[in-house]
Amino acid sequence: MPDDTSPERTEGARRKRLPSSERREEFIAKAVEFFAEEGFESSTRGLARRLGVTQPLLYRYFPSKDDLISEVYDAVYVGRWRPEFEELIADRTRPLEERLNAFYGLYTEVIFNREWMRIYLFSGLKGVDINRRYMGLVRRRILEPIVAEARAEEGLPERPATDAEIEFAWVMHGGIFYYGVRDLIYESAVSADKTEVIDDAVAALLFGLKRRFAAEDRGGR
Repeated sequence: MPDDTSPERTEGARRKRLPSSERREEFIAKAVEFFAEEGFESSTRGLARRLGVTQPLLYRYFPSKDDLISEVYDAVYVGRWRPEFEELIADRTRPLEERLNAFYGLYTEVIFNREWMRIYLFSGLKGVDINRRYMGLVRRRILEPIVAEARAEEGLPERPATDAEIEFAWVMHGGIFYYGVRDLIYESAVSADKTEVIDDAVAALLFGLKRRFAAEDRGGR
């Protein structure tokens, strides 16, 4: 039996002294680690064991597994979103290519994280809606603004991005993401540094969008 100074007793006493809000944050942080390692098929019972608490106590803070997953999404994806992302894309004092290179340099600092990527990939495999929610956020806050800024830089009138334009932007965005997957998840050798990959992907996107805009202009004459 552990004495009063044992690590088990000390940890238990520390957890008992935690305010409810701090305990909740601790549970969320541990849930992020747990789902990143074990995937979303793992049970809340397993998470409770990892936390050293009972499952009923965990459910006092999160009424269902879906509620806990929603908190994980907020912590990993919404909570790590930086306001300067959108500000960079919209800053028309700089050429768009320069803006996008700077944006993707910052953005990949956030997403090129093994925990971030494993949760994203696990959620897709198990049908958890983290992927769908995050893809919607990326479309609204990154891809649609990029297409709008590309049109503005070409002096074209504003209009909503077409589905084809968004798909084209996804190819670029997904290519940068997959570079990180190969590096952090598959641990395969990558043949170029991140900056070079971003520069090439952005240049290809802008070249392709210009061609699409020019074709649209010719078709409208």
